[in-house]
Amino acid sequence: MKNKRVALYFRCSTVQQNLEIQTSDLRKYAEARGFDIVKEYSDFGVSGAKDRRPGLDELMKDARKRRFDLVLVWRLDRLGRNTRHLLTLFEELEGLQISLVSHQEAIDLSSSLGRVIATIMSALAAFERDLIKERVAAGIQRAKDSGKKLGRPQSIDRTAIISARERGLTYAEIQKELKISAGSVAQALRQR
Repeated sequence: MKNKRVALYFRCSTVQQNLEIQTSDLRKYAEARGFDIVKEYSDFGVSGAKDRRPGLDELMKDARKRRFDLVLVWRLDRLGRNTRHLLTLFEELEGLQISLVSHQEAIDLSSSLGRVIATIMSALAAFERDLIKERVAAGIQRAKDSGKKLGRPQSIDRTAIISARERGLTYAEIQKELKISAGSVAQALRQR
């Protein structure tokens, strides 16, 4: 009997994170089960809330070409945090007769129970994402209410900007020379 051809998918939301744990775990899992890893797909520094991601898009393109029999992810929330999008992915993979296995949650979507559990897990992932957004918004509002100045600190030399403009430099040239944003140039010149 031929070994199953498997595609591995990894994702992390920020560039401060790394994919090392996911890659190590999934490779070991595939090896222990005798799967042939056809290809590894990844999205690094990309939110799971986005439906379109380069690595995921490539994985689905190859799935439609039947290049593998199974997709292995570390957790369902690596695949996505939007319930509607996850369900669409599940349905498309099922229609292509490609199984989906979530390593950490021990969910195999080739079974009815696996699909029910995955649907619940994807709803929880979406709920968790919404809670995080609410907490971030509340934290920003609390900081504003306490008088905290938000945004990057700017130390702009208005005199240098005005002087550069009087020498005939364009906004873009001033921006480049002083290594500041176009908005900072415009703001300094408006306040003249």
